[in-house]
Amino acid sequence: MMAETKQKYTCQYCKKQFIRENSLLVHLCEQKKRYQNQHEPAVKIGFQAYQKFYQISQGGRSLKDYDHFSKSSYYRAFVKFGRYAISIKAINVMRFAEWLIVNNKKLDYWCKDSEYNKFLLEYTQKENVADALERAVNLAVKWNESTGNPLEDYLRYGNSNILCHEIANGKISAWVLYNCASGNEFLTRITPDQLKMIWDWIDADSWSKRFAKHSEDVAYCKKILKQLGW
Repeated sequence: MMAETKQKYTCQYCKKQFIRENSLLVHLCEQKKRYQNQHEPAVKIGFQAYQKFYQISQGGRSLKDYDHFSKSSYYRAFVKFGRYAISIKAINVMRFAEWLIVNNKKLDYWCKDSEYNKFLLEYTQKENVADALERAVNLAVKWNESTGNPLEDYLRYGNSNILCHEIANGKISAWVLYNCASGNEFLTRITPDQLKMIWDWIDADSWSKRFAKHSEDVAYCKKILKQLGW
C-alpha cells in the first residue's frame, strides 16, 4: 500500500512549504514581515515616497502598489527614509521627497541632515504664509500644554535657546517673527551668537524683499497674529 501523502502548507509570500500548519503560522520570512509592517508610519512614508519617485521619474505613469514596493530592492532604503523623516520631525515630508527626486539626489543622501537643511531653507522661503502660521501656533499649543503658560506668550517667555533651535529647524518662520510684537521683542533680546545661529532663516534683506512682493500676505499675517495676542 502506498504511503499516505502528507498535506503541505505553503507560505504565500516566499512559497516555502511546511508539513505542520503551526510551523507556517509562526514562520516569518522577509516578505511576510514586510506585508505585516505595511501600516507602520515609517513604512507608509517610505511607500508614499516610492510612489512619488515613480510618478516623477516615469511622468506619472503606472502608480505602483504596495506589493510592488515590498518586493523592490529599494524597499529598505525608502523605509530608512521614512524613519529618518519621523526622527527629525520633517516638515512636509512628501515635498522633501519630491525635492530630493527633482534634484537627482542619490538614495544614499536622502537621510543626510545637510540635504534636509538645503531643502528646508528653500521651502520655508517659498511656503504659504498660512502653513507657517499653523506650524508656529501648533508649537505654541504644545508649549502651553507643557508649561501652563498662555500660548500667546510663547515668543515672549519661551526659552531663547529652544526657540532659536526651532527657528533653525524651520518650525518658526520669519513670517511670524517679523510680523508680530512678541517676535520683534524676541529678536531684540537674543545674543549675537543666537542671531548668527538663525540668520540664514531670517535674513532681513531677503525677507524684506519677499514681504514687499506679498503685501496682502503680510497684512493677513499681522492681522492673525494680532488677534492671537502675539
